[in-house]
Amino acid sequence: MIKIGVIFGGETVEHEVSIITAVQAMSYMDTKKYEVVPIYISKNRLWYSGDKLKEMSSYKDLNQIPSLAKEVTLTKKGDKFILQKKNGIFNSTLTNIDVAFPIVHGKGVEDGSLSGYLETLGIPYVGPSMLGASVGQDKVVQKQIMASSGVPVVDYIWFYDHEYKQDDESILQKIEKMGYPVIVKPARLGSSVGITVAHDTSELSESIEEAIKYDEKIVVESMVKNLVEVDCAVIGNSEDMECSLIGEMITDNDFLTFEDKYIGNGSGGKKGGAKASSGGKVVTSGFKIPADLDKKIEEDIYKYSKEAFRCLNLSGVTRFDFLVDQKNKKVYVNEPNTIPGCLAFFFFTPKGKKYTKLLDELITKAIKGYKDSKKKVTSFESNVLSTYDGAKGSKTKMQ
Repeated sequence: MIKIGVIFGGETVEHEVSIITAVQAMSYMDTKKYEVVPIYISKNRLWYSGDKLKEMSSYKDLNQIPSLAKEVTLTKKGDKFILQKKNGIFNSTLTNIDVAFPIVHGKGVEDGSLSGYLETLGIPYVGPSMLGASVGQDKVVQKQIMASSGVPVVDYIWFYDHEYKQDDESILQKIEKMGYPVIVKPARLGSSVGITVAHDTSELSESIEEAIKYDEKIVVESMVKNLVEVDCAVIGNSEDMECSLIGEMITDNDFLTFEDKYIGNGSGGKKGGAKASSGGKVVTSGFKIPADLDKKIEEDIYKYSKEAFRCLNLSGVTRFDFLVDQKNKKVYVNEPNTIPGCLAFFFFTPKGKKYTKLLDELITKAIKGYKDSKKKVTSFESNVLSTYDGAKGSKTKMQ
């Protein structure tokens, strides 16, 4: 049986959202094939493991976690990946894991920090590489890459908080040339945290100050006219991609808010996330699936989903947010979510790919990708330092 270490939490404003996604995913994993090992990262960056962490009730009071689980570190010993219990100056093995499954959201974990650590250990893991994760978390860099690959994005302006504090007037003037309304975002957060819409100069200043609370880097985007917001998920890697059905966002706000996603119809455990409507469509917390779209728009969404997935170096499952001008039939990629809430399972369910199957496919692809990567040359048998004597000042002859 394969041991899957599900890693979640972290020092991020999306900490609780990560817990919801992880607990739900763990409850759907095929226990005939996998032994699930929860690995929780607290808000002060301590790692814990224990069976109680599979239960949502364990998180009603985060201060009780140390009494429910063991503090651990993840390390490599020989060819095994070990969770060590921390007992003062001594460490002992709690268990080992075969594959890591990061289910994290936001800055400090989803942005490549965690995947970089896992790559350093050399453990197989599910989801995007360090490069894909870091690019996918930065709303500015991803737009620059997508635009260079022919993927349409909206007009935008970006800047750092210190630049705004030094010369807010010139930045406000550049933004106003785009025309109102605009949407203001922290550049490296998700789950709609810190995002607001500005309709005039006064609101714009307030929106920027709100975004600066969460990030040093800010992006301001033009709002699309005749707007319909839709999402499409992609599972796979650069070699093999599959698109989900397209879902239309349902909200009374200017965009799908944090409350729309997690408070009003928050999900957790086996029953959260999606339900069928009387019309045969799937209605989730904020989505109608499949969306009612013009055929040309639908084709463009599938095309740009795959191209964005490819050019951003993504793997695993990613949900892409799209902005659609229905009147003019124009499609813009808003941003990717490289580790989406509920791992976007409800976009695939109407296609016959249930959550358990989706999770199994993600793990299988991660193992295959790991095996393929081991076939590449990563180091040389020769040691160029063997003939170097730095103490005497001699140098090796460079070829």
